[in-house]
Amino acid sequence: MKRALLAGIVLAVVSMQLGYSAERSKVHVMKIDGSINPAVSSMITSSIETARDEGAELLIIQINTPGGLLASTRAIVRDILESEVPVAVFVSPSGSSATSAGVFITLAGHIAAMSPGTNMGAAHPVGMGGEADTVMIEKALSDAAAFIRTIAEHRDRNVEWAEKAVRQSLSVTESEALRDNIIDLIANDINDLLEKLDGWEVETKRETRVLSTRNPEITTLEMNWQQRFLNIISDPNIVYILMMIGFAGIMFEIYNPGAIFPGVIGVISLILAFYSLHTLPVNYAGIALIVFAVILFLLEIKVTSYGILTIGGIVSLLLGSVMLIDPDSALEYARISWTVIVPVTFFITAFFVFAISLGIRAQLRKPATGNEGIIGSYGEALEILDPAGEVRVWGERWIANSLSGKIKKGERVKVVGVDNMKLKVEKAD
Repeated sequence: MKRALLAGIVLAVVSMQLGYSAERSKVHVMKIDGSINPAVSSMITSSIETARDEGAELLIIQINTPGGLLASTRAIVRDILESEVPVAVFVSPSGSSATSAGVFITLAGHIAAMSPGTNMGAAHPVGMGGEADTVMIEKALSDAAAFIRTIAEHRDRNVEWAEKAVRQSLSVTESEALRDNIIDLIANDINDLLEKLDGWEVETKRETRVLSTRNPEITTLEMNWQQRFLNIISDPNIVYILMMIGFAGIMFEIYNPGAIFPGVIGVISLILAFYSLHTLPVNYAGIALIVFAVILFLLEIKVTSYGILTIGGIVSLLLGSVMLIDPDSALEYARISWTVIVPVTFFITAFFVFAISLGIRAQLRKPATGNEGIIGSYGEALEILDPAGEVRVWGERWIANSLSGKIKKGERVKVVGVDNMKLKVEKAD
């Protein structure tokens, strides 16, 4: 009897454990650590779809960003607002920030959280194409302000602060954000966040859910290879290098027609560079200076400037490289490092100087084929030239006329002209 009772208790405990394991919730976690661009937007879209398809209880977006492209931000916000799976946007770890585009994304989350030692704000829109007139700036500002007000109202968060973050570039710490109803809670890390969210009521697009996040099964989502590739080429330093490779490849193809490979690589690099440039605050004056530098390098081969055009090309290339990314941009990530600019400028300059020198030497080189190529060549008289006779030049027999009088058989001759396939020769010194 006692054995049967003990076996029953053990069986009940095992059944409870199995039932607990079967009911264990799923939580998906993805990280944004860098600029907001089309690759990040694509990753968030796929992460929300994966969380929905796998029946996840919650998707956590751990964010640390200096901002990015507003078009990508709009797509991310739309996906979060339409998500059937609760999305928690978590500014973490300590030292992280959600500035510019990061503010829109954080406010859009069903749950907004921050770690101690983090900050959020400075959402003033940044021009993406150089200087804009006052009317266009005001339009962009009003549009961004209306956009963030809509998000804040939808999530019942501090609308007044949200608009000031756009219009006045206000920023707050995590404690100020919690006090002013900008975020929902402060958590030390992912585990602390999950513990605090257990039993939290969340209203999604379709229903109101009560989260069960105690001891969940956590899955970390990563970018696929396509998203990683697009994210890499959105780096301003990579964009700059791609642009320079593109120009160098195309110019090499122009100097050496038929090489094919440099031209193909150049075109591909330029296409990738121009794709990525639309995600950055580009200053078109910088692009114009770089193109002007290439033109100056090309003119050096046609115009005798004694190096002045080359010097002008170097200066133009250096200034264009510095100015390529809008210097007035508030985005700290959108900068080209001097450790990239200096070596690339040196390499491109050396390449053009080398290519130009090859072109000049090719123009000055004596023709090696045809009538012009044989002039100046030496040969041997196969018979007496008085004045006509046969000579051997380039291993071939030619009819020749002597311009220097009688030439004996076996003497060396020099070709000084060609007339209707007949050589004009002189006695060689």
